[in-house]
Amino acid sequence: MQKIIKIALIVIGVISAVLWYFLPSGDFTIPEVAAEAANSSAMNVMFMITYLLLGVAVVVALVYTLKNLFSTPENLKKALFALGGFALVVIISYFLSNGEDLDPQFLTDNDTTTSTVKNIGTGIYTFLILVAVAVVLMVIPSVKKLIGK
Repeated sequence: MQKIIKIALIVIGVISAVLWYFLPSGDFTIPEVAAEAANSSAMNVMFMITYLLLGVAVVVALVYTLKNLFSTPENLKKALFALGGFALVVIISYFLSNGEDLDPQFLTDNDTTTSTVKNIGTGIYTFLILVAVAVVLMVIPSVKKLIGK
């Protein structure tokens, strides 16, 4: 299996090198050069290879993660607790945020609704809570280590 993967990677690398040679060169800030690059078949094939490799990486990562997760009940239990904790943080953040922080003129000019502002606030509060938890979890062992000595 390792040999097959190595051979496949070498073949993909050689194909990519050949396609790179056929890419248009020049200043891509010039619209004509950018249009030529966008319509280049070499560029399109390289994007297809990129999407294929990204898809393979995502599938492999998910398969091995799920395999490891379901291999032991302890791992599944830990993952469910972590997922539940994250859901709790998001729910708390949702109730902490409000959608009334903007000037009504801003809402009409940019087609932004109060629910959009509330969702953004939820994301910000979620980030802040998770950062606070991470800092606390880094500080506690250090304090215990200092007290223990």
